[in-house]
Amino acid sequence: MASGGSKSAAFMLLLLNLGLYFVVTVIASWAVNHGIERARESASVLSLPAKIFPIYFPVGNMATGFFVIFSLIAGVVGMGTSLSGIMNVLEWDSPNLHSAAASSLISWSLTLLAMGLACKEINIGWTEANLRTLEVMTIIVSATQLLCTGAIHVGVGETVAGERPHAGRV
Repeated sequence: MASGGSKSAAFMLLLLNLGLYFVVTVIASWAVNHGIERARESASVLSLPAKIFPIYFPVGNMATGFFVIFSLIAGVVGMGTSLSGIMNVLEWDSPNLHSAAASSLISWSLTLLAMGLACKEINIGWTEANLRTLEVMTIIVSATQLLCTGAIHVGVGETVAGERPHAGRV
């Protein structure tokens, strides 16, 4: 059977990602709540094009709304992926690992989208400390999700190679 190195690495990375995605979800939820509470009073003094902008946040810059929404989506999907991935990695058979690999890849792609928006927000300019924390956490979790996706895909390769019959001629 396969060695336990990739199983333990995937399990630890999934636990780490669960914690990181939880922090991202909490900060993004705070930002959405803060934006909803303060958007009406802040947007009322803006000129007409910015007043009808659908995702306006009173904190940060014009990329903040998109970044916060996508980081909230990536955080919730990432938490679900981490929880289901932990259960799938504990089983450590081919169907469960294929499921974990697919959901991990989807979660990583959403996290990369949020990371791209975080980089755009950093490029535009000034943000609050809470939003800088969310930007940094999103960039960190995109890297750890990449490592986790790689560890799960290594496990898939090990289990598929272990299931192939080795007897007889080709």
